Amino acid sequence: MSWNNQGGGPWRSSGQGPWGQGPGGSQPPGDLEEWLRRLQERLRGLVPGGGGSATGGGRLILLLALIALVAWFALGSFYSVQPNEVGVNLVFGRYTGKTAAGLNANWPWPIGEAIKVPVWDQQITEVGYVNDAASSDVITESQMLTGDQNIVNVRFRVSWQIDPAHPEYYIFNVLNPRETVKAVAESIMREVVGLKSIDGVLTSDRKSIEPDVQARMQKVLDSYQAGVLVKQVQLQSVDAPTQVIPAYRDVTAAQQDQQRAVNDAETYANSVVPEAEGRASRILAEAKAYKQQTILEAQGQTARYSQIYAQYKNAPGVTRERMYLETMERVLGGMSKTIIDAAGVSAPVPYLALDPSTSKPAGAPK
Repeated sequence: MSWNNQGGGPWRSSGQGPWGQGPGGSQPPGDLEEWLRRLQERLRGLVPGGGGSATGGGRLILLLALIALVAWFALGSFYSVQPNEVGVNLVFGRYTGKTAAGLNANWPWPIGEAIKVPVWDQQITEVGYVNDAASSDVITESQMLTGDQNIVNVRFRVSWQIDPAHPEYYIFNVLNPRETVKAVAESIMREVVGLKSIDGVLTSDRKSIEPDVQARMQKVLDSYQAGVLVKQVQLQSVDAPTQVIPAYRDVTAAQQDQQRAVNDAETYANSVVPEAEGRASRILAEAKAYKQQTILEAQGQTARYSQIYAQYKNAPGVTRERMYLETMERVLGGMSKTIIDAAGVSAPVPYLALDPSTSKPAGAPK
């Protein structure tokens, strides 16, 4: 049954409206229907050709829908991205790309969505302690076992940021990225500390632990496709447990005494060994000099003998007599007796030495 001014409905008689008034009757002031009717008439006046009721109403609805669509698209499509952010565009929940800083556009909600990710902000994850006013330790995180079965308290911090190349990994691949970074950091630190001795962890190996943990963390997070870049790992403190600190100090003092004794021994060795080497070198040099001297003397005597032999061949008698005299001079030169050859001369006059003490000492000149 159609509702018009000629045919009545079940709630009205012919010629009356749905609220009981006549076709040209007026409504009470403030009536909602009257207000809507007047608004509709004014809008019809704005639409070209809006004289017909059916045609004008359709055009009005179309115009309103178009205005609403333009407003919806204009207000929901554009968004701004800050310099420290990267925009991630979604269309029907699917990743379609990322945008840089500035004014960008995407499909408005509920078709599209833009997620702003602060990729350039430095994030800090603390392991083994809480950096608040109390600065309390977390024993369950800080206590670790070294390779030589000793317990050590390790407190460190990890500086990281979201990967600007893959911010979508950070959003979609990991449910809780911060907790994941902390769990990976604690696990890797326990692995690295487990490969070291307690002495190395407390002293010399601290500088090598930090880059090692950073590289291992990055490798694990890349395998997760977590979209996280590990920038730095810093050891805040590495200490022995409180219960064993006195014993550890005694061990450290004993090790220092041992090192001092070793240094003293090395110092003594460094002073003695060069001296002994110097004496050995001097002895070798003297031996070489004596050897050279002996060789030269032998060569000189050989040359002298060769010269004497050459003269001997020229005058054997004279040379033989001279050699005899020189030999007798060397042998008898230091004796106190005088031997005279009496051949061809008169016998010598015998005499008696009155004072034997006045005799010339051996080796005195004649």
